[in-house]
Amino acid sequence: MARYTGRTSSTSQRTEAALANGALTILLHVIARGKIARSPEAELVARYEKRLTWPAKLTELPETGGKIPDPQAPLKTVLLDERGKTMSSEDFAALLGRWRDDGIREARFVLGAADGHSREERAEADLLLAFGPATWPHLLARAMLMEQLYRASTILAGHPYHRW
Repeated sequence: MARYTGRTSSTSQRTEAALANGALTILLHVIARGKIARSPEAELVARYEKRLTWPAKLTELPETGGKIPDPQAPLKTVLLDERGKTMSSEDFAALLGRWRDDGIREARFVLGAADGHSREERAEADLLLAFGPATWPHLLARAMLMEQLYRASTILAGHPYHRW
């Protein structure tokens, strides 16, 4: 069996503290194939991860193999997929807010390898999400996801980052 070889973000301590306090919160867990390394996209991911007030975890897996950490149940799984549903930022925020309020402890956002997700993975997911009809570079999609997670948290908090 393959073992976990990925990187987990430094926000893990903040995440564990928030969950231990029993606060009504949801862990935003981004799971991506491939290493982001040093790049402009990595800087964007780090910027939005730092801004997030919700617990967040970033897990990088090798292109093949690797093991996804055990989930916190109940959970929802979102696959980023070009065939997925497009959502406005407001609708995305409302969905995350409903999941949080319904007691979902973890929302996993999975970016697949270059060949995408298998038919079985797509069938088992709670949501297939697309950032429009275009195909995006993997690293840019990761940065876009982090921005949308941050934006959703600010919408739910009534923060002016997202102006209607």
